[in-house]
Amino acid sequence: MGKETRFHKLLSKHKIVGIDTMAFIYYFENNLTYLPFVKTLFEFIEEGEIKGKTSVITYLEILTKPKKERRDDLVEEYEILLTNYPNLEIIPVNKEIADVSSSLRAKYDLRTPDAIQVATSIVEGAFLFITNDLNMKKIQEIEVIIMKELLSRE
Repeated sequence: MGKETRFHKLLSKHKIVGIDTMAFIYYFENNLTYLPFVKTLFEFIEEGEIKGKTSVITYLEILTKPKKERRDDLVEEYEILLTNYPNLEIIPVNKEIADVSSSLRAKYDLRTPDAIQVATSIVEGAFLFITNDLNMKKIQEIEVIIMKELLSRE
């Protein structure tokens, strides 16, 4: 089975998908290693086949580097993409997300941003979380896909 078909099959099992920051960075920067997967992911989201959910942490993390480099053009481009992408929602941290985050931090010894990302996905009804952080594999409350591992199975 080809990569694209395999990615389609994986994603089509889900209505709502939680997305970690790295998937956005790989997509925005056309990272050749991960582009086959993230392109499929964002096409599914754009076409409304799935809904993408990410925490406001993604917004913070994505804008930091271009701001540090004083790349106002990229800051503007990323802001537009993140806030206007069809079927993608950036979720602010609220009390429920903070509560779930604290439980995840306590159980798995996660860093606060990672716990918030996963908690956001769980609270928003996702059953799949896409990341490239191997430390997230231990989380059992949601299915975690590590992009690096997914691609290495090819």
